[in-house]
Amino acid sequence: MFQDKYVFAQLVSFLNRSKFNRIVAKYKGDKYVKHFTCWNQLLALMFGQLSNRESLRDLIIALDAHHSKCYHMGMGKNVSRSSLARANQDRDYHIFQEYAYYLVTEARQKRVTDIFKLGGNVYAFDSTTIDLCLSVFWWAKFRKKKGGIKVHTLYDVETQIPTFFHITEASVHDSKAMKEIPYEPGSYYIFDRAYNNFKMLYKIHQIGAFFVVRAKKNLQYKSIKWKRRLPKNVLSDVTIELTGFYPKKHYPQYLRLVRYWDEEQEREFVFLTNAMQISALQVAELYRNRWQVELFFKWLKQHLKIKKFWGTTENAVRIQIYVAICAYCLVAIVQQDMQLDRSTYEVLQILSISLTDKTHLRDLFDKTKFQNDKERNRLNEPCLFNF
Repeated sequence: MFQDKYVFAQLVSFLNRSKFNRIVAKYKGDKYVKHFTCWNQLLALMFGQLSNRESLRDLIIALDAHHSKCYHMGMGKNVSRSSLARANQDRDYHIFQEYAYYLVTEARQKRVTDIFKLGGNVYAFDSTTIDLCLSVFWWAKFRKKKGGIKVHTLYDVETQIPTFFHITEASVHDSKAMKEIPYEPGSYYIFDRAYNNFKMLYKIHQIGAFFVVRAKKNLQYKSIKWKRRLPKNVLSDVTIELTGFYPKKHYPQYLRLVRYWDEEQEREFVFLTNAMQISALQVAELYRNRWQVELFFKWLKQHLKIKKFWGTTENAVRIQIYVAICAYCLVAIVQQDMQLDRSTYEVLQILSISLTDKTHLRDLFDKTKFQNDKERNRLNEPCLFNF
């Protein structure tokens, strides 16, 4: 079946083209287009992501080198720099945004698991800032002589798939993006100190969801009830009432404050939560897993191209970010469907040099051997998709 198919074409077979075509028709993305369609654009950009191309020129040179193979890989007969640049500039980014969310849903369904046994999904919310040159990206003003954007991400800790993205200018404070999150009753949301927005935290409480947030040092509160017989490393577990004027106004209910001593870092952490039904150690464990969203950002910047953009307009930047998410989800889907005993780093490294080979994917991953455990595990790399 795959004897005459290129590796990249085999990867593309995991994508639902019919769904993408329906999205394109919804936004009329291919209206008046004769040759270079939205599907061709998606595959060309994904090829650039998976093959580690540094720039639009770099991508076009790579495609030109495989000119006779482009049609069979799904990118059309002619992919020129001008046509790709024009498509990135003019085509509605909502096409790629909607398809990215579709792939996110598919990847989460395939990787569904229940690690924490809490009866709801566990999410970590954070943002990453991508610096931009203000003279080139004029629309992304951050400081006087500096540009940038923020990618606010809701990350499913159990499936290790990002579920929601909100792209803003870098000057937007992290807590301002909390109102954009699609909250689910019964789910758990983990935040860092920047998200001590009690107005939004109370809304989470009102819909029947739970949160764990690291408390600020200047928190004003009154202790109501103490728990005794605390487990190891839990310094205190207290029911509190906020006493500051605005915090008390915005969050009138009782909260739970947990002080935890981390032996590895030799430091104390203070958490606030409305989850009264779980143990103090579970609160600490939930917050500890917030670090996975940081690993996701690190992985995304190291292995997919979102630090150097292939277009200067806001539309082109958004398209590239959403295509990067599509590539991330594609790797997750391939790993799950093929039950690969490989780290994400290994999968990407093998794919990056094999996209134009005619090798069955199973043979490609089975035949590659690593010499030692240190190389196999890549201990210095973010280890996503591995439990």
